[in-house]
Amino acid sequence: MTASELADELEVSERTIYRDLEALDASGVPVLAERGPGGGCTLPDNYRSNLTGLSEHEVRALFLSAVPGPLADLGLGKSIEAAVLKLTASLPAVQRDNIGQMRERIHIDTAEWFRPPEQLPHLDTVQRAVWDDHCVEVLYTRSDNGLVRRRLEPYGLVAKAGVWYMVAAMSTLVRPLGVTRVKAARRQLQVYRVSRIVEAQVLEEQFERPEWLNLQEYWERWQKEFQDSLPRYITRIRVSPDIVPLLPRLHGEGVRALISSADPPDSHGWIEITLVFQSLEEACISVLGLGANAEVVEPAELHAAVLESAARVVELYGSRR
Repeated sequence: MTASELADELEVSERTIYRDLEALDASGVPVLAERGPGGGCTLPDNYRSNLTGLSEHEVRALFLSAVPGPLADLGLGKSIEAAVLKLTASLPAVQRDNIGQMRERIHIDTAEWFRPPEQLPHLDTVQRAVWDDHCVEVLYTRSDNGLVRRRLEPYGLVAKAGVWYMVAAMSTLVRPLGVTRVKAARRQLQVYRVSRIVEAQVLEEQFERPEWLNLQEYWERWQKEFQDSLPRYITRIRVSPDIVPLLPRLHGEGVRALISSADPPDSHGWIEITLVFQSLEEACISVLGLGANAEVVEPAELHAAVLESAARVVELYGSRR
């Protein structure tokens, strides 16, 4: 392009264009200028610009964000690998070395321990519906194992610790004759676990994505409300020093803080900690699993339930001698 054409395109003067070309040349960009008829400013055909302006921490964050697990579920595993290779090739040599060092030192695994990956035969179907703003009809397994058929407007997908969820609303509007797009009213959203979808079919009807919906904000609010809504069965347990080192494996790493903040051990080394369960039955099973290394302090109903369950265990094993 000529300097005049560049000036018109960028809405600046030709003098500014010449100053910018000199600055580019000084910074190492091989700008070529040919005078006379047919001349102009050009770059070599094989020239590729490096990604400049990215700090070291920005480059690290960019590559660490390309976690393969959820992307592979969406069929984008190969695409992210190709994108990372292209991005790496575009970086200056110093930053490419930093990427290599980072990969040798940091690896992010999104899978949970001791849990096989969920089967997601309908994730691709749901993803297409979400991406194209199409309604979807699903046969869904509820938490009580009952089956329900739903006609939904899927607004988004969320991956939480290797588990995929769909944020959607019931499609209540009937499509008028000759209309394939329905307008979404502001109504209650629901969250569906994708692995519980037994059947899924993308429908012809399209919906208008709500302008008021921010997927990330909604998910953060929903998961807090979900956690707060779970039943909380609070117990006080007395545990022996033999079982204390195993408690983080049985009840999660968060129990370490409970152990550290517990009152000093008694003369036999036993300590009291507070554990929270979702129900009396769950608490009873957990305490029984600790055997003679744990004793219920409170509530009294849990103490009685453990005692009754232990008696049934003794009766069961005693009758089979």
